[in-house]
Amino acid sequence: MANRVGVMGPSTTSTPSINQGAKPATGGSRATNNANVVKRLQSELMALMTSPTPGISAFPANGADMLHWNATVSGPADTVYAGKTFKLTIAFPPTYPYAPPEVLFKTPVYHPNIDFAGRICLSILNKVHEDGGWSAALNTGNVLLSIQSLLGEPNPASPLNGEAARLWEMDREEYARKVMARHQEPEEMEQTNV
Repeated sequence: MANRVGVMGPSTTSTPSINQGAKPATGGSRATNNANVVKRLQSELMALMTSPTPGISAFPANGADMLHWNATVSGPADTVYAGKTFKLTIAFPPTYPYAPPEVLFKTPVYHPNIDFAGRICLSILNKVHEDGGWSAALNTGNVLLSIQSLLGEPNPASPLNGEAARLWEMDREEYARKVMARHQEPEEMEQTNV
């Protein structure tokens, strides 16, 4: 899956209301918006559970809160990330799917397009922009597959981690050493957080 990654400026495109044309439910349009978002997320969760894709998974962090999920992504084969598991968090805005979710790595990762706070430079995680970005046709599975692909195919021309971008282009052996030094498996993270 090809990814377009890059730093994109703020969107000038207006975000359509998730409730356009719908009659407000009791409690106002906010309740209708939330119900529509929850319905969409329940559908996405069902698709992830009934047709699982190897290497990715996502579930609500708390069964009652559909707007906050935990996810895992396996490092792609034949890359320095192969055999590694990465934990992420996903926060869905109340305007989802018309605005992208916020996705953060919780597992420490060394990568040109991921900073040390876990933020990800990936065009589909940006608001709609004339050069690409988020689309309501995308879903959680698409996002996680794109992140998995980004791990194996960094874009050093648009880095969040300049050092990693330079090493990716000039010294792959040192890059691999830094990846190994930074990465912790989820089990190791739990032990260090106890």
